[in-house]
Amino acid sequence: MKVKSVEAIPVAYQEPTDHNRFRSVCLVKITDSDGRVGWGEACSYFPEATRATAAIIDGLAPLVIGQNPQHTEAIWHQLKAHSWWYGTGVGIASFAIAGIDIALWDLQGKQLGVRVLDLLGGAVRDNLPAIASLHATDKSLDKMAETIASHTATGLHGAKVGFGKAGEAHLGFDEARDFAFVDKVLGAMGAGKDLMVDLGVKNFWDIATAIRRARGFEERGVAWLEEPLGHDDPQGYQALRQASTIRIAYGEREWNAGGVARIVASGNVDVVGLDPGRIEGITGFRKAAEICALHRRQANAHNFSTAITAAASQALSFASPACYLLELQPVYGPAQKDLVDKPVWHKKGFVDAPEGTGLGIEINEDLVESARLT
Repeated sequence: MKVKSVEAIPVAYQEPTDHNRFRSVCLVKITDSDGRVGWGEACSYFPEATRATAAIIDGLAPLVIGQNPQHTEAIWHQLKAHSWWYGTGVGIASFAIAGIDIALWDLQGKQLGVRVLDLLGGAVRDNLPAIASLHATDKSLDKMAETIASHTATGLHGAKVGFGKAGEAHLGFDEARDFAFVDKVLGAMGAGKDLMVDLGVKNFWDIATAIRRARGFEERGVAWLEEPLGHDDPQGYQALRQASTIRIAYGEREWNAGGVARIVASGNVDVVGLDPGRIEGITGFRKAAEICALHRRQANAHNFSTAITAAASQALSFASPACYLLELQPVYGPAQKDLVDKPVWHKKGFVDAPEGTGLGIEINEDLVESARLT
């Protein structure tokens, strides 16, 4: 049961939760000598990055072909060692390693007849609270609050809302509008629902602005503030930490466990975002989540891509004591609801543990072919 082939499949799809714009990711299909197939995903998001990731996967494939898929740790280290000149496990190299690694874990589970969750050591909880993860895009604050509340009314425990995204929301630029938005959303959702604010890359706050927003959000009960100073500003985050007790989240743009260890050691992060399709796969995510657990920090899967990443995020979140919830896109497009037979979803606000072998999903290969990036 050796690896027979490794195929990189760049695809593009429309994402309804991201203003219906096209996103690109690189899927990975690994087949063993008995015909079993494992699937992975590199969350590259842009066409040029996706094509580059596919080229790197093609280059790494000879290192994987002929190996035992159950030797995920050994293969993962070999891939990192090979990429020493063009990333040492960061950048496009991390995407490529992530896609291959997730597919190997899926294939390993299918070979052994067990879940990836079992391979990770089993579940540390019975179920997982879920929140809605979405972008604010409408001009009307009342309409956005109503929409968000309609999602959490299904049982979801709250919402994480991205500012500065496509559309006419214009959030993250005007302090009064930001505070009015938070007030309206919290009021519409009602008691017992959490609101998380995620600052987008189109926003730019200096330290003083971040402190004012953090204090205002804290007064209003915002659960956490994500990337208010981007992904790499140690001094800024230290100043923000000293000025406010709001929970600070960032980390989803780190490439590996070493980067997560660095930001955790700073003492300025409470919630560390981790994307299995970016941070060197299931193996990389697990190493990073262990660092978070050891330092009593929350790890949070950046589950904002296809159903393959969702399945990996589900298994990893159930297996890690650092993961307390799972983000779900409240509106599913084809890349979530049609790509697999069993999309990850919630029941009255809770996600159940995965079932089946491997990642517990079967892929609609006709949809994959129709979505190929040319």
